[in-house]
Amino acid sequence: MQEFLEIGQIVNTFGIKGMVKVKPFTDDITRYDYLEKVYVKANKIRKEYIIEEVKYHKDMVLIKFKGIDKLEDAELLRNLYLEVNRSEEPDLDEGTYYIVDLLGLDVYSDEGNLLGKIDDIYNNGSSDIYVIKDELGKQLLLPAISDVIKDINLQDKKMIVHILKGLI
Repeated sequence: MQEFLEIGQIVNTFGIKGMVKVKPFTDDITRYDYLEKVYVKANKIRKEYIIEEVKYHKDMVLIKFKGIDKLEDAELLRNLYLEVNRSEEPDLDEGTYYIVDLLGLDVYSDEGNLLGKIDDIYNNGSSDIYVIKDELGKQLLLPAISDVIKDINLQDKKMIVHILKGLI
């Protein structure tokens, strides 16, 4: 499992005092209220930043880092990703997973047929959608609902699904 988890991307600066605008990669945007620090990775070098202030604007997070006090300093962070150390994160609720842990899982039907691997995950508003890709590149889109997703086993890197009529 990955040691660091991406939680957002710095997409722009905000104001003239060094704040950055972050596109969050989380279901709970308020999680930023509880963070004391994050890591920013650039060119395979990960640097720790202490968070001084967090604000919210539309669906974005505005963050002021200690030591980033000018627009020019904040500009250097544009397009970089924010990460947290997995070991410092609270445990997830039962049946909740980090996307990075699901990507690459082998997906089998409940009849034992290999359907492919999880290639991507996105949200359509009502639920997550798992993009399953087979060895020929054909895609199958499955909603992440209990009627479809029957078992996820991260240790065996395997997911069992039930294909509802009309999904294929």
